[in-house]
Amino acid sequence: MILDTNAVSSLLAGDQSLGDLLAARTRHHLPTIVIGEYRFGLLRSRHRERLGHLFSALIRQSNVLAVDQGTAEVYSQVREELRAKGRPIPENDVWIAALALQHQLSVVSRDDHFDSVRGLTRLGW
Repeated sequence: MILDTNAVSSLLAGDQSLGDLLAARTRHHLPTIVIGEYRFGLLRSRHRERLGHLFSALIRQSNVLAVDQGTAEVYSQVREELRAKGRPIPENDVWIAALALQHQLSVVSRDDHFDSVRGLTRLGW
């Protein structure tokens, strides 16, 4: 499972329903895109220090997924399919979807626009 940024936020906030969903897996996947988005949010958080420590621990316990040439190929296909359907989604989420498809993983997210990506499974809570 790939954790989207809103899943990371909920997990670190102690959301029990998300914790129950994630309990089935011992390691999760974090895209570098999500790491960047979450760290950007931390810069403005009044809980930056506490959440920063929790986030660093989550990164250590996760498989970090970086974008590579294979991801770029999948990204271009996903973006074109969404454009053709007239259903664009946020740019960073196209990259997250591409990583999920490339690695055959589901995405844990509250963002239902992931449902527009053919072949992608989104797990909500």
